[in-house]
Amino acid sequence: MVGLLFFLSFFFSCKYPSSTSSNGDAFHKKDSVHYPVERHYTLNSNFEVTSDSLLLQQLPLVDVLPVYKGEKLVVAEFMVQPADTVDSVWVKVARDQETIGWVREKELLRKVVPVDSVSQFIHVFSSSHTVAFLVVLALFGLWYLQRAVRRQKLQLIWFNDIDSVFPTLLSLLVATAATLYASIQHFVPGIWEQFYYNPSLNPLDLPLILSLFMFNVWGIIIVGLATLDDLFHQARIEAALFYLLGLLSCCIFLYLFFTYTTYYYIGYPCLLVYAVWSFKRIKHTSRYKFSCGNCGAKMRAKGVCPHCGAINE
Repeated sequence: MVGLLFFLSFFFSCKYPSSTSSNGDAFHKKDSVHYPVERHYTLNSNFEVTSDSLLLQQLPLVDVLPVYKGEKLVVAEFMVQPADTVDSVWVKVARDQETIGWVREKELLRKVVPVDSVSQFIHVFSSSHTVAFLVVLALFGLWYLQRAVRRQKLQLIWFNDIDSVFPTLLSLLVATAATLYASIQHFVPGIWEQFYYNPSLNPLDLPLILSLFMFNVWGIIIVGLATLDDLFHQARIEAALFYLLGLLSCCIFLYLFFTYTTYYYIGYPCLLVYAVWSFKRIKHTSRYKFSCGNCGAKMRAKGVCPHCGAINE
């Protein structure tokens, strides 16, 4: 993908002389300069333990030191043990000056998360428990709001929407972001791993596909705020909260749908169809030329406001 040239400056490496442990196994020590292609964290990278415990081995001894959930670790050294059939790469980490030890890289990365708040958000949001919760929330929200709209004729995106282009635009941005996210995970997972260990919220500092993804994320935030402003100008507090629950459920549904269908290439034509449909809705909604002087609701013509009943001349 375009943007991989961004990392070419990191693709230089050298090798330290090998050393031999007391049990005769050869260890090839390397530092962070040697690992940009294979792994995206470096010496002095900081992690937080997410599992109940992580055992650090005192090589070449058999003693172990435990560290526990929530404790912070820093990467101190890398080495390769070719004789290890489980994982040849070992990482030396330290909690403090007294608690230092080695752990297999796969085990380490499975039980820690970078201390950066963006990385921790990605870790929580991509966990299997979170996805299951989102599925349940989306199904419950859609079911509950469908009943509410049928009984009380409440406003709901796609069915009885508010007079605003922003909810439709927000849902389209969510669908696009989900498709880009799945595409990165499927085609260039190394770029996502690099972003996970070295996150940046500046789209201009990222490879092209990640830049497009971050532009979508910022668009979701900006359009989301605009949606809130339009919504609370047009609806009562209770109706607005119902609408927000429905909008959240729809966005979660779109995220799950496009994330999983993109892996099977179905998401791309679905996104195209949804984009065409969304632009038609936006074009239709944007035909409002007037707004109510009392409540701010959009109106196609002067006269009685359909939302608050005020007369606009």
